[in-house]
Amino acid sequence: MHSLIGLNRVLLCDAETCSHGVRVIDAHQHFWRYRPPGPAWMGDGMDGLRRNFLIEDLVAVAAEVGVTGAILVECERTIEETSWLSAIAHSSDFTCGVVGWLPLTSPQIVSEIERVACLPKVKGVRHPIHDESDDQFVLRDDFNRGVSALERFGLRFDLLVFERHLPQTIQFVDRHPNQVFVLDHIAKPRIQDRVLSPWKENLTELARRQNVYCKLSGLVTEANWHTWSSEDLRPYVEVVFDAFTPKRVMFGSDWPLVTLASSYTLWAETARGWIAQLSVTEREWIEARAAQQAYGFNPRQT
Repeated sequence: MHSLIGLNRVLLCDAETCSHGVRVIDAHQHFWRYRPPGPAWMGDGMDGLRRNFLIEDLVAVAAEVGVTGAILVECERTIEETSWLSAIAHSSDFTCGVVGWLPLTSPQIVSEIERVACLPKVKGVRHPIHDESDDQFVLRDDFNRGVSALERFGLRFDLLVFERHLPQTIQFVDRHPNQVFVLDHIAKPRIQDRVLSPWKENLTELARRQNVYCKLSGLVTEANWHTWSSEDLRPYVEVVFDAFTPKRVMFGSDWPLVTLASSYTLWAETARGWIAQLSVTEREWIEARAAQQAYGFNPRQT
């Protein structure tokens, strides 16, 4: 088992890794232009999110902890948003790639993919599986036909699920052995309830598929927003590190949603505390190389 230590108040990118010129990538964050009343997922207690969040806002907070690049992830479920994110990414060296959205159940999915795959820096797509009323949505034939078309265009697929979706997600992944998948937010375990099983067993089984990566993101918003601690999250992080190994784990902030429960700096410092006792090479995988490998970009050239 990987040994994890407590919170160290140091930058995510310390002097040792920075001296080697390794970029530190935030593999999961969002931009949006707020329009009242906001998207359906923006519920009670989220008033702090009801404003614009743009690249200049992220760069300002990311610089404080040594983060030098980011993956932009969709949150509006539209091709128009994907095009907008691509334009931002194309105009900024800070952005390494975009995970957009496509109507994967559409009969015209191939033409839709062609429209998006040619956009600058688009590396993958995501669908909010956890928002579907049907818990078996990932096993639908039309959805699987759409996902099966992604590989030929070199697009990855981000898995956004709750822990209850993991058994069927394993079946879904097995239908696409050559497709690269990235699991968002460690599949949202019930951290606030301090429940590990069956999330632990199902996540470990999913991690046996070498084409699946995992983002170390979204943990604090699954915990108690006001009282969480590094120790509350540690058991879940240990499971992730043991299951995926550092070579398939990538740091992500889920900014600005992370601000519901933490500052950007505190989350980055907490993550840094967990990985500080790993080897330099293992830290480099989590801080940049896993994202580079999964999404297919060179962090020194973006």
